[in-house]
Amino acid sequence: MAPGSDMEAVKRAKVLMVGAGGIGCELLKTLALSGFEDIHIIDMDTIEVSNLNRQFLFRQCHVGQSKAKVARDAVLKFRPHINIKPYHANVKNPEFNIEFFKQFSVVVNGLDNLDARRHVNRLCLAAEVPLIESGTTGFLGQVTVHVKGKTECYECQGKPTPKTYPVCTITNTPSKFVHCVVWAKDLLFAKLFGDRSQENDLNVQSSDSVDASKNTEDVFERNPDEDLENYGQRIYDHVFGYNIELALSNEETWRQREKPRPIYINDVLPEKSFQKNGYLENSIDVNMAISAMPALGLKSPQDIWSLAENTKVFLEALSLFIKKRVKDIGNLMFDKDDQLAVEFVTAAANIRASSFGIPMHSLFETKGIAGNIVHAVATTNAIIAGLIVIEAIKVLQGDFNNYRMTYCLEFPKRKMLLMPIEPFEANKSCYVCSETPLILEINTRTSKLRDFVEKIVRNKLGMNLPLIMHGANLIFEDGDDIEEDVASNYARNLDKVLAELPSPVTSGTVLTVEDLQQELTCNIIIKHREEFNEEKEPDGMVLSGWTERANDKQSSNGESTSSVLTNGPYVASGKPLVSGTKRKLSEMEEASDNSCNPSSKSNSADRENPQQVDDNDVLDDLVILEVPPEVPKKKKVQLSV
Repeated sequence: MAPGSDMEAVKRAKVLMVGAGGIGCELLKTLALSGFEDIHIIDMDTIEVSNLNRQFLFRQCHVGQSKAKVARDAVLKFRPHINIKPYHANVKNPEFNIEFFKQFSVVVNGLDNLDARRHVNRLCLAAEVPLIESGTTGFLGQVTVHVKGKTECYECQGKPTPKTYPVCTITNTPSKFVHCVVWAKDLLFAKLFGDRSQENDLNVQSSDSVDASKNTEDVFERNPDEDLENYGQRIYDHVFGYNIELALSNEETWRQREKPRPIYINDVLPEKSFQKNGYLENSIDVNMAISAMPALGLKSPQDIWSLAENTKVFLEALSLFIKKRVKDIGNLMFDKDDQLAVEFVTAAANIRASSFGIPMHSLFETKGIAGNIVHAVATTNAIIAGLIVIEAIKVLQGDFNNYRMTYCLEFPKRKMLLMPIEPFEANKSCYVCSETPLILEINTRTSKLRDFVEKIVRNKLGMNLPLIMHGANLIFEDGDDIEEDVASNYARNLDKVLAELPSPVTSGTVLTVEDLQQELTCNIIIKHREEFNEEKEPDGMVLSGWTERANDKQSSNGESTSSVLTNGPYVASGKPLVSGTKRKLSEMEEASDNSCNPSSKSNSADRENPQQVDDNDVLDDLVILEVPPEVPKKKKVQLSV
């Protein structure tokens, strides 16, 4: 804790805390008990039953209420004289703009997704407010400090990208259970309950159909006079039976693979027994969450259901969606906190897994895979929250020389569970804080502006309200205040090929992309390329520089990298950070004073290499932590916690 006179900086500080979940609950408590008297909280989530085992400010009676508001009320019970202002909202909402951020002394993050972290990082840079980032996964954790002009920003180092899978693997040749989950979630669930206008390989029809008119029908459309039982059986037989038989017709595909087994409902359940499946009055649990499990006598989410049980859950869940949630159909997206959605995806993934000879999984395991969940450890959250507050106090006191990025390890390294290292200087190749141009390889004669906006500007660069210019010509803008006729012109541009835009985009073109909300501008140099590897470059375009590290080869969005958890202290993705790739701030200062101490210089031979990781079937898609840079043996820093 800070000494007496220095506590004034803490008392005067106005702190913005983003996220009131696992880390956030611990952080708010620790901030309040450490002398902070003006705290603002932003969180868009409501409390779920699954939060209660570690988010200790919440109780059963709070389920369904705002996390930010309940957290505030809980802390005010033991610190009634401080000011805590909650916002039940998304931090990306327009009211949380740069002017809003400027009022704070420091911003502390307890977020759980990359998109929001990038957004907050950019607003903090624009508002010139220090940011303290954090993350935990199981026993692993990290705290990093980001101060404009003094340290790297959050995006200076490339972040692990989620594992992506070629469409052909998902639809035709799954070999892992995660492939079946992606199929069930992103294809089948989306086709049945989301936007049915989307095209995917599920709606295949027989080419030798007697009635050609039926060949164009959507098999997922329920006929007006069709009862639910027949509809459910028809969908089941189509996706698990007919589609598999169609895949088997391509003998070349299965020459060196084990052939899948078509599954029809009458092969799994006795004839007509599926018509007696479930009872709607028993399909709602005590928390009023619609569920198929009670009607089928299924209780434990950790049990692995048989093929017959999965079939019954599939039919019951489909029936419940249509009878109880018909108003939602057409707009639904998978949500890991939607019990019925998780049940449906679990059943569908398991039936498909059984067809392809892949071991089935429990609902608990499937939910973790589908929702990218790493089950949290409350103790890790508490440790990380304490480290955040320590760094916040240093920032407020201007104790720049003692800033530390700290990693919480699962197993001791050199008798340390906490690995503190000095912050790095800004990456001169960072497009966010150094405005370095990016290079995009793309087929300008076949790719549309819509592809560029969605895959690059929104997904890769994380811009919310982009504005795209070619020289002095504005070719696209997004926002609520655009006039209707102008917006319609932009909408027409979206469906045009890049080379055929009013201001043609060809090889050598430099596009300027700007997000006014984030006050972020970057230039993208277009490089025409005819062909792409469908498996390694599924987007049909490759962006270079956006995850570039100093002194490393450029990495791109073209190759799928798997970021997985290990049994050791690190989460790794791609190549480990090479020792000596960045200079520490202390080394910059020493060089400027000519007061370098040779004994303290880092030696790459003294550094340990991060543990190598293997592909992990369950955790392929997780993106939580960065790779902690290695620490020189002679430069240990002891933290006084």
